[in-house]
Amino acid sequence: MSEATITNSAQGSYPTAPGGRPSKVAIIGAGAVGSTLAYACVTKGVAREVVLQDIAKEKVEAEALDIAQGIQFTSAGSVSGSDDPEICRDADVIAITAGAKQKPGQSRLELAGATVGIMEKILPKLVEVAPNAIFLPVANPVDVVTYCAKKITDLPENQVFGSGTVLDTARMRYLVSLETGTATQNIHGYIAGEHGDSEVPLWSSCEIGGVPVTQWGKTLDGGVFDEAKRERIAHDVVRSAYRIIEGKGVTNYAVGLAVQRIISAILNDEQRVLTVSPVLQNWHGISDVCMAVPTIVGRDGAGRRLELPLTLDERDRLTASAERLREVARGLGY
Repeated sequence: MSEATITNSAQGSYPTAPGGRPSKVAIIGAGAVGSTLAYACVTKGVAREVVLQDIAKEKVEAEALDIAQGIQFTSAGSVSGSDDPEICRDADVIAITAGAKQKPGQSRLELAGATVGIMEKILPKLVEVAPNAIFLPVANPVDVVTYCAKKITDLPENQVFGSGTVLDTARMRYLVSLETGTATQNIHGYIAGEHGDSEVPLWSSCEIGGVPVTQWGKTLDGGVFDEAKRERIAHDVVRSAYRIIEGKGVTNYAVGLAVQRIISAILNDEQRVLTVSPVLQNWHGISDVCMAVPTIVGRDGAGRRLELPLTLDERDRLTASAERLREVARGLGY
């Protein structure tokens, strides 16, 4: 196995894996998202060992080396890069960013066939070297990819779930914070459904410091959180990725931080509510599809899916989003 590795002797505050062994995160794909995710994991001290795997040998080794040479300034233990899947052996979490690249104006669902084809090639070997890992697809269209990954691997439902709308939820909270002048940490609201054009903001349960957003009163521009403002925010959330891709060709920083947040919740057994994308079974009547819903995430992966109260419109839109995703998966033979 060809591999580039640098180790940091400093003792960090990273979590340990079951049995006390050092924790390990594997990231598949050394493109912009995978490399940024690896950097975020290292700077945040998410795991003792971070590895990158990609079929492009020179690229993956260079990305790992570039990050590794700065680990003396972090609490990470080691960073490695290789074109051999063996580097992922015994990983606790495997984040899969490898996939077809989204082009300007292209929807995430249009990427489905190419990205699922990549999953069919790489997942069997990854399950072989790390059968107990939590598998976290990130590549788009993440909900369809996750559903197909679950079918390909036949792993338990808690062990395979997508990054969902964790980033979309962060985008919504950010935009609400700009309207109200409040910290994003005090805004509790979620985007559910597809990570894409049919996603649904759950405004009926969105609160700012315990105050329902619809009862917030004056916003910074002198207006109120009426339907027009909510629709504008929802539109801006959906368009965020398109806008960024049109401007610089790829989204990588915010998604890297968002997925790092998911991995941290897993390894630290935080039991944190995140809008990841697990398989749903009778969630508000929705079954046999992967899409984002508020889910308790901890060391065992995806736990309880929270059934927030929904308006009839929210439920109908989520049902339509699920049907859209299910249709794409069926078209791919899953």
